[in-house]
Amino acid sequence: MILNNKTLLITGGTGSFGSTLVSKLLSSRIKQIRIFSRDEKKQEDMRNHYNNSKLKFIIGDVRDEEAVSNSLNGVDYVFHAAALKQVPTCEFFPMEAFKTNVIGTKNIINHSIENKIKRLVVLSTDKAVYPVNTMGVTKSLAEKLVISNSLDYSKSKTIICATRYGNVIASRGSMIPLFINQIKDGKHLTITNPKMTRFMMTLEQSVKLVLHAFENGKNGQIFVQQSPSADIETIANTIKEILNYKKPNKIIGVRHGEKMFETLVSSEEMSRCKKNKNYFCISPDTRDLNYDKYFIKGKNKIYSDYNSNNTKLLNKDEIKKLLFSSENFKALI
Repeated sequence: MILNNKTLLITGGTGSFGSTLVSKLLSSRIKQIRIFSRDEKKQEDMRNHYNNSKLKFIIGDVRDEEAVSNSLNGVDYVFHAAALKQVPTCEFFPMEAFKTNVIGTKNIINHSIENKIKRLVVLSTDKAVYPVNTMGVTKSLAEKLVISNSLDYSKSKTIICATRYGNVIASRGSMIPLFINQIKDGKHLTITNPKMTRFMMTLEQSVKLVLHAFENGKNGQIFVQQSPSADIETIANTIKEILNYKKPNKIIGVRHGEKMFETLVSSEEMSRCKKNKNYFCISPDTRDLNYDKYFIKGKNKIYSDYNSNNTKLLNKDEIKKLLFSSENFKALI
C-alpha cells in the first residue's frame, strides 16, 4: 500500500470524512495520521475514541499560514477536507466562507509545494459546478486553485488533484440526520421541494473515491464517482417507513442558495472527461492565454452535463439498500 510507513495529514480531520478514513487506515501500516483542525472538543473526543499512538492532533486553522506550514513538516501526503460546508451559513457569512474555502485552500497548496509534499488531494463538492450559492462559488474557486497551481508548478514534486461528490449519507449536518432527529422529536419532516433531487453516496464510498484519486490522480485532475440520486420526498418517506413514522411531511420551500438538482460534471467539462465503470476523470484545460491559435481548433460538439436529474433515480427499496450499507446511517437509528 502506498501509505505504508508514511505520514498523512488530514485537514478538517475530525469531520465525518476524516473519522471514516481514520477508521479505515489505523489498521494499515501507515506511520502517522495527523489531524489538523480548529475544534479541540472534537479532537479530544476522537483521541479518546481511538486511543491510538498513530494519531497526532494539531490545533490550527487553514487560514493561518504559519500553522499550516508547521503542520506539514515531515508529512508525505495531504487530504484537504477542511471547509465551511453549510449552504445557509455561507450565504450569511460569505467572507468567512471565502477565508476558509479559498484562502485556506491556497495556503494548503502553497505550503504543500513548499514542503515538497508528494500528493495533495483537495475535497470538493457538486455545488462547485454552476455555483449559485456562496459555498459553491468558494469551492469552485478552490478547484480553480488546484488546476492553476498544478499547471504553474507542473515541474514541482507535488501532485495536486481533487475529488468532487454530492450528498453523503448521514454526514454531519446533512438532510438524513435532520430527518431522523425530527422523527425522534415527534416533528413533521421538513421538505424543501418534493421533486428536488440529490446525489447519494455513503461515507465509505466517499473515502474510496478519495483513495482512488490519491492512487491514480495526475496534476489538475478532478475525480467524480458515478452516483445514483433520489428526490427529497422519496428519501424522507423511505426513512419514515424504516422507522414506522406516520406524521405527514411539511413543505417549507427552497432555502437560501439551494438548487433543485445538483451537477457533478458540467457540459463544458465533459469534453475533457474520461469515464470508466465507476468514475469520471476530468482533465484540466491546458490551453494558454494565446487565444488566437484556438480560433480554428475549438470544439464544436455539444455535451450534456451529468446531474442528479439525468442519472439513475433510486426507488424506496434501492434507497433502503443504500442506507443500510452505511455504517453511519445504522448508527443513527
